Amino acid sequence: MEWEVVIGLEIHAQLATKSKIFSSASTAYGAQPNTQACAVDLGLPGVLPVLNEEAVKMAIKFGLAIDAELTQRSVFARKNYFYPDSPKGYQISQFELPIVGKGHLSIELEDGTEKVIGVTRAHLEEDAGKSMHEDFHGQTGIDLNRAGTPLIEIVSEPDMRSAKEAVAYMKKIHSLVRYLEICDGNMQEGSFRCDANVSVRPVGQEEYGTRAELKNINSFRNVERAINIEVERQIELIEDGGQVVQETRLYDADKNETRSMRSKEEANDYRYFPDPDLLPVVLDLAMIEEIRATLPELPNAKRDRFIKDMGLSLYDASVLTSSRELADYFEQLLAKTDNKDPKLCANWIITTLLGALNKAGLEIDESPISAEQLGGVLARISDNTISGKIAKQIFDALWKGEGKDADSIIEEKGLKQVTDSGAIEAIVDEVLANNPGQVEQFKAGKEQLIGFFVGQVMKASKGKANPAQVNEILKAKLSN
Repeated sequence: MEWEVVIGLEIHAQLATKSKIFSSASTAYGAQPNTQACAVDLGLPGVLPVLNEEAVKMAIKFGLAIDAELTQRSVFARKNYFYPDSPKGYQISQFELPIVGKGHLSIELEDGTEKVIGVTRAHLEEDAGKSMHEDFHGQTGIDLNRAGTPLIEIVSEPDMRSAKEAVAYMKKIHSLVRYLEICDGNMQEGSFRCDANVSVRPVGQEEYGTRAELKNINSFRNVERAINIEVERQIELIEDGGQVVQETRLYDADKNETRSMRSKEEANDYRYFPDPDLLPVVLDLAMIEEIRATLPELPNAKRDRFIKDMGLSLYDASVLTSSRELADYFEQLLAKTDNKDPKLCANWIITTLLGALNKAGLEIDESPISAEQLGGVLARISDNTISGKIAKQIFDALWKGEGKDADSIIEEKGLKQVTDSGAIEAIVDEVLANNPGQVEQFKAGKEQLIGFFVGQVMKASKGKANPAQVNEILKAKLSN
């Protein structure tokens, strides 16, 4: 039987406020356990929550960015459940009236086409604390520093049909919240994580299959692996005559398997009701328009501008706009090279710089080479001071901190390109004299040997000969 996969994601993005959603306690990461949980976060008797206005503004900003309906009167509700890291016995969230309603986001598929993914809602809520299982010898430690940290939970429609589509969507949301500067997107610290709702159904069937929810996956790679292994489990189960049950499952990355955590509660089990301590949030239209005016150029708009104004390919433009920091680096580099060659700048960033960063495990904002320094390298390629091969040597020197800029390294290491046609001609003559057999083969029709001769000349000149002049002089001499 042919099976279709149906996936929806619930993404939790920790908002980049300095204080918590209902208290003035700090949200800074890395403090000693339980030093940033105040009486409000602990739900002690007699305390009252006060809503953080900045969290509301960040949620509005996200809603505007996905062209969503904004709920002018949203309500906070109590979601009742007991868990050791939730000290109040309930979580303040939003249920029937979330702050952000239906919206949409487009993703790029592997074949270059776009697909629109619906966003059902995005609501504000407080995070829980964290249970610590290591080093407690059969016991569990509770760190409540994270309790009360503001989250926006972004719930998609079940529009994704493969693990790769789910990863593309998650990456797009990750990029967007960082562009908007409402979340730092740090997965290792837990400030961006997701739950995946996964089901399968026979191709052609309209009714959805029974779904399983995979909880708290915090890397793109693990999202793809978890979904694929869960799809495989469900198909095997059904084809063996079993039935998928609605439940919450955990993904074990070490064993690459999902395992049952608990049966899935229906929403009414949480006994949602409006929080009596918090008034409804009423959005002022003037404030919405003020926030709209602060929106940055969004990823898709920036990508389209790079294609239209700079002649970049869809692939190059998509890579360069995948993060705000990378797009900023590209535009700074372009400015340093007087906007002369966007394609050259894109190639060096995507192929050389990102390759080096990936190998070193660094992000673009941690690059040892600034846009100004790389711009200096590209400027010397453009004015024929150095060849592309020499430029790679200069790049490596800058990466290692062996010089402050391209010009100083060129001077210190004597890397200036040889453009003296007489000097190049002498090297060409020597190479041809040393390789008479290859010269005869070339003249007999084996013209691909031109690459061999160019390589020999470049080797003899230690990479300093101007490649265009080398080609020109070789062709002239070999045609005689």
